[in-house]
Amino acid sequence: IWAPAMTTLLFLVIFAVALGRNNTLILGVPYADFLGPGLIVMGMIQNSFANTSSSILVAKVQGSIIDVMMPPLSAGELMLAWVGGALTRAWLVGFAVWTAMALAPGVDVPIRDPLLVVYFGTMGSLLLALLGILTGIWSDKFDHAAAVTNFVIQPLTLLSGTFYVIDRVSPLMATLSHANPFFYVIDGFRSGFIGNSDGLLLQGALVLALVNAALWVVCYKVVKSGWKLRA
Repeated sequence: IWAPAMTTLLFLVIFAVALGRNNTLILGVPYADFLGPGLIVMGMIQNSFANTSSSILVAKVQGSIIDVMMPPLSAGELMLAWVGGALTRAWLVGFAVWTAMALAPGVDVPIRDPLLVVYFGTMGSLLLALLGILTGIWSDKFDHAAAVTNFVIQPLTLLSGTFYVIDRVSPLMATLSHANPFFYVIDGFRSGFIGNSDGLLLQGALVLALVNAALWVVCYKVVKSGWKLRA
């Protein structure tokens, strides 16, 4: 829980010192205040993905997945358990990071709209939890899960607008960012803190709802089929 808080604070210090020394305002707030909420939710979604993917993969590698599949639980109940664990870890990490930032000098992270914070934080964590379920089921070894983390999750997270605003990048980068669901997670969550958004909040809320609904259906069908879960 506290290790991500330390890592996030290091990100905050490095980028705030490197890019925020001229006191430039971004979306009406200092750069450190702009950066803080994005780092909080970034830590949340990364830990949500790690929780589901590692839970399933470790059970497969150790051979204890049979203990998960044998009880009379439906595919939906298994998914609720995995997703519930991921959301719990994500919000605990988010609270830890937020607490650390609230105590740190040079950054201000008051919550202006709790509804936006809860909705986008939960939807983002749910998105990564579902991707983690698919990754854990697909992976046969830890290298497979690491490949997804390094070549899919990390790039999408870092290129989601956490460290920049869309109107200050090239048109191609802006288009790619708007096609990235992680952008809507970061933007909506940050808006709950600073009161301004880099995109359309309603559009982002609908995109995340549709993506999560589609991923839930896919995960349900995969878990129900027992693909790579039952010998």
